[in-house]
Amino acid sequence: MIFSSQPLVKRDLALGKRNSGFTLLELLVVMVIIGLLVGYVGPKYFAQVGKSEVKVARAQIESLSKSLDMYRLDIGHYPAADLGLGALVLKPSNEARWAGPYLSKGVPLDPWGTAYQYRIPGAAGDEYDLLSYGKDGKPGGVGEDTDITNH
Repeated sequence: MIFSSQPLVKRDLALGKRNSGFTLLELLVVMVIIGLLVGYVGPKYFAQVGKSEVKVARAQIESLSKSLDMYRLDIGHYPAADLGLGALVLKPSNEARWAGPYLSKGVPLDPWGTAYQYRIPGAAGDEYDLLSYGKDGKPGGVGEDTDITNH
């Protein structure tokens, strides 16, 4: 064992060791790098979130369409406009052959928190229209605001 008469701090300084933390300049450089990474990755991340909401809406519309088809097989027709999608969950009073519920958890809202639109007959000669107005909740739109339909 070697003993030194020099205090520990003086010996560390003599050997070139620093006893302090990061300098202000080093911290600023790290903060700038983190800021650049967040500025680059953030918009790409949020764009992916928007695309996933559109995919969820398409999947929910497809599921609702299948439930409407099952309703039609049992009853012989799609739910009337005044009953809407609620007829998939609660038995209409005038439908004796109703074998539901056709949805296990109730009628979902679209990913933006708005009710799906159900119209019978459909606008383009289809039996029914099922749609979400997208993120903006208004007819038409582009990108995340575009209407998502069962057609």
